[in-house]
Amino acid sequence: MHDIQPRIQGVWPGLRELYEGIEASTIGHLYEAGYVHGLQPLARPIRLLGNAVTVKLPAVDGSAIRPALIASQPGDVLVIEMAAGDQHRACWGELRTLAAMKKQLAGVVIAGCVTDVRALSALGFPVFSRAVSALTTRALDSGGAVNVPVTIAGVQVRPGDLVVGDDDGLFILDPASALEIGKQAHAKQRDEAARRQQLR
Repeated sequence: MHDIQPRIQGVWPGLRELYEGIEASTIGHLYEAGYVHGLQPLARPIRLLGNAVTVKLPAVDGSAIRPALIASQPGDVLVIEMAAGDQHRACWGELRTLAAMKKQLAGVVIAGCVTDVRALSALGFPVFSRAVSALTTRALDSGGAVNVPVTIAGVQVRPGDLVVGDDDGLFILDPASALEIGKQAHAKQRDEAARRQQLR
């Protein structure tokens, strides 16, 4: 049985709009907490911005991803924690990408691997993962949870957190603090744009 908790809309439209043009490296100039080490974009260029829907997978079993996809809404980002020792397995491939695109999700973050990499690259869906693997999870229905706190590369992610990623990296931010961080980042980018013009 899966533990399916209600979806949380933590990211409001104004917060999403604030972050539309903010680069991950700008956040990294101001803030360290929430930076996800060790996960890389499957392809570049990439832009990922949305509301976290979390998934916690048990060993070998990827079946909890299906109810997470069903529960998700347009603009959400699936954030998937793999079981300890399972990070070498792929829980995400072409069919799940197609399902996510049909739901108009903003992307997926996986503390594990992906497969079907040629198809995923062609589809252009934003993916952050640890690596690529032909060894996959199974549909065992042995458990798993949706919309519970998870840990991705040492960063705790709560349902409704703000997920921000691009070519340079990935941040998971608490919406309550993300507003002030976003204002500072926006001001920094505005100042940098002015300096850039002066240097040309």
